[in-house]
Amino acid sequence: MTDPVLAAIDVGTNSFHLVIARIKQGARFDVIEREKVTVRLGHGGGDMKRLEPDAIERGVDALARMAQLARSKNAPLRAVATSAVREAANADDFIKAAAEVGVTVEVISGLEEARLIHLGVLQAVPVFDRRLVLVDIGGGSTEVLLGERGTTLDARSFKLGAVRLTDRFFPEGQVTPEAVRHCRAFIRSTLATFEGRVRRIGFEVAVASSGTAEAVARAAHALAGGAELRTYNCFTFTRGDVAAVLERLLAAPTAKARAAVPGVESDRADIIVAGTLILESVCEAFGIDELMFSEYALREGVLLDTYERHQGGSLHHLREVSRQSVRHLADRCDDDRTHSDHVARLALQLFDSAAEIHHLDRSYRDYLEAAALLANVGLVISHTRHHLHSYYVIRNTDDLTGFTDHEIEIIALIARYHRKSVPKPSHAEFGRLDAESQQAVRALAALLRVAIGLDRSHDQRAKSVRAVQDGHRLVIEVRGRRSDTDLDLEFYSAGERCSLLEEVTGLEVSFRQTS
Repeated sequence: MTDPVLAAIDVGTNSFHLVIARIKQGARFDVIEREKVTVRLGHGGGDMKRLEPDAIERGVDALARMAQLARSKNAPLRAVATSAVREAANADDFIKAAAEVGVTVEVISGLEEARLIHLGVLQAVPVFDRRLVLVDIGGGSTEVLLGERGTTLDARSFKLGAVRLTDRFFPEGQVTPEAVRHCRAFIRSTLATFEGRVRRIGFEVAVASSGTAEAVARAAHALAGGAELRTYNCFTFTRGDVAAVLERLLAAPTAKARAAVPGVESDRADIIVAGTLILESVCEAFGIDELMFSEYALREGVLLDTYERHQGGSLHHLREVSRQSVRHLADRCDDDRTHSDHVARLALQLFDSAAEIHHLDRSYRDYLEAAALLANVGLVISHTRHHLHSYYVIRNTDDLTGFTDHEIEIIALIARYHRKSVPKPSHAEFGRLDAESQQAVRALAALLRVAIGLDRSHDQRAKSVRAVQDGHRLVIEVRGRRSDTDLDLEFYSAGERCSLLEEVTGLEVSFRQTS
């Protein structure tokens, strides 16, 4: 079988990065093409609340060229957007414009960004068996992750980025001692919330990735008198090296002068001081004495994540990562996990036994399971209209990792429609879905409603279920805990909730107790 070729784009705040690679056996890959474009999609010293029209135009032009390159290699393309798009009120303007040139942009949370960076880094540096702290400094945010053997132990996404802090503290490229002091204090106060956690979990090795770290590594090597290296992957440098590079950068009065520092590219010279200050503060805050640079980061993580999703690989058990994040959120917000777990089991039994009726791809099974487990998380806010609160919690949490933004939207909508109103095109969130996703949400919400009805007593008396088509009827066969288990309340409740399932399937739904 021919090795698949895939393409991934990191839609960053400062730069867009494309990688096209051929996936080899064991989920390794050979890079065919790389491209980087400095776009400066996001800027602003506070929250990056808007994407400017000229930035959107630059970004879409870059995406169009990258998509054309991917097509020339017959490589399916996946693009993920980070801080700038994540925070912008007009993000939809950029996403729609990107769609017009054939690129679907997924917006990922800061913690999902950290997970994907971790995934990419583990393919580049030999640290899988060691507890690590990973630092990735981007244009709009900095991700810090503690991990071991592919598992995330904890992670944070901080609104500390080289572009963001440059705009806030060093506008027009003016780097003054006072501005440096203020910038340092701001960074340290932001990182302080995670210091205790890093020290409690601990780490054996520190890894840094992305543009700022590479520039500092190159500059540190050059300042030590080293000749230019072909690759800086696995290159190690110390906290003292970071301080020496920063001292050299601060001695340069202008961005043009900083571009003359060995290792600093001209398109990064205006933001390198802010980026290096972040790296310096990260080392001090978390007690990092030495860093190893990883050439791989988010885009490579996206590439491997995509392979896992669509090619059936076994890379770090992606589905288990997703399930763990779902269960973690449920543990925090659901006071009756036994009920939710049982409803999820019943819903999956309905999904499996009705496969020839709903014709949904098996990947939707994971979305149904997640929605069933999270349908009641809205109760943490209020019992009244808790289905709407569940949608809000699921859609706005950073805890769900291993899912794309579109997948989280589907899960949130299934949970939102587990009771009360059925899905309607007039509902804004549902109306924005494509036709296939709308049909899936309707079918999965219909199954979930019936499963919830079949545990109306919250005592798991309906042990198992099976859907069987009998002519124009869909018979739900239910087995009780014992042959004489009273299921009248469960049948009544499920019957009250089955109208959507009848509408979706075109079949009359009935219930039958079996032994």
